[in-house]
Amino acid sequence: MMTIAKEVIVVKIGSSLLVGDDDNIRRSWLETLVADIAKRHAEGVSVIIVSSGSIALGARKLGLEKSGRANLADAQAAASVGQIALASLWSALLANHDVTAAQMLLTLDDLEDRKRYLNAAATLEKLLENRAIPVINENDSVATDEIRFGDNDRLAARVAQAASADHVFLLSDVDGLFDRRPTGTENDQIIPLVEHVDARIMAMADGSSSSGLGSGGMTSKLEAARIANLAGIKLSILSGKHDHPLDRYQQSGIGTLFQASGSTSARKSWLGGRLTSAGTISVDDGAAEALQDGNSLLAAGITGITGQFDRSDVVDIAQADGQVIARGLVEYSAADCAKIIGRRSNELEALLSHAPRSAVVHRNQMVLL
Repeated sequence: MMTIAKEVIVVKIGSSLLVGDDDNIRRSWLETLVADIAKRHAEGVSVIIVSSGSIALGARKLGLEKSGRANLADAQAAASVGQIALASLWSALLANHDVTAAQMLLTLDDLEDRKRYLNAAATLEKLLENRAIPVINENDSVATDEIRFGDNDRLAARVAQAASADHVFLLSDVDGLFDRRPTGTENDQIIPLVEHVDARIMAMADGSSSSGLGSGGMTSKLEAARIANLAGIKLSILSGKHDHPLDRYQQSGIGTLFQASGSTSARKSWLGGRLTSAGTISVDDGAAEALQDGNSLLAAGITGITGQFDRSDVVDIAQADGQVIARGLVEYSAADCAKIIGRRSNELEALLSHAPRSAVVHRNQMVLL
């Protein structure tokens, strides 16, 4: 019986690396990347590829303006055509190394819904057991602006969670995270190691995509790093502009490594990595401090709620300045929460006319962000 390799890695490639300025595939470069991937595969590493490019490839075939991103209909049509081309490309290149490719198209809901997330995780596990390399992309042919990842950086981090990966490699058009937007001069300072993605690190990001082809930027990469960090997964940002980018990074160390924190439970990792929630519960400073100390959220610390949620929905917990500090499964509906804002535990039964839960969000169903 085959088993998953001891090491699982996720490699993400953006549209601007896959497609050159002339709108043609950078095939010679891509062949060097595939050689890097096949080398690691031969060494027993399990590899998952998250590849952008379907919209760019489809737009070229259909002759659409603005690389297929002029509007949602163009993007969906381009993706429908491009997904076939993208899958064929990866399948052919990996087959040159006697490696089997598998295609998985995911939507945001596939990883936000717990049951569907576990199903995707089981599919990845079976593919890796059988030494196939999954090639994953967002299913842009059906995704809408309101319900989509919007970038493959965060998708890569969420896939890494589902696959219990060890390391995510985000191939970028820059060498890593700089202390300011890169200018191409010697004043640019790359940050080689980040222990925790906090507000100071996020302030260094630029949300734009320099190529105009992709949908992400450094902000999305830092959000991906936060998701990976929460799950105890390392993440590296490295340049994909050079041939053999994985080998180059391994040999030179040029890039930014985000350290993995102590991993949480699988359920809490899923909660922390979610990109959507049903509502927000605002808390006072005392409650925020209590949560940081590992306590559950009680009604007494709540100052307000937004959104319409039911019991067992996922909610964000925000401190007074609006910063989200935790996420969890709520034990009360929004209507009941509105009745017990700021109330002590011994008052709840009279207010709700039923025996209350011990906490609004229990610590065992919560993850700190």
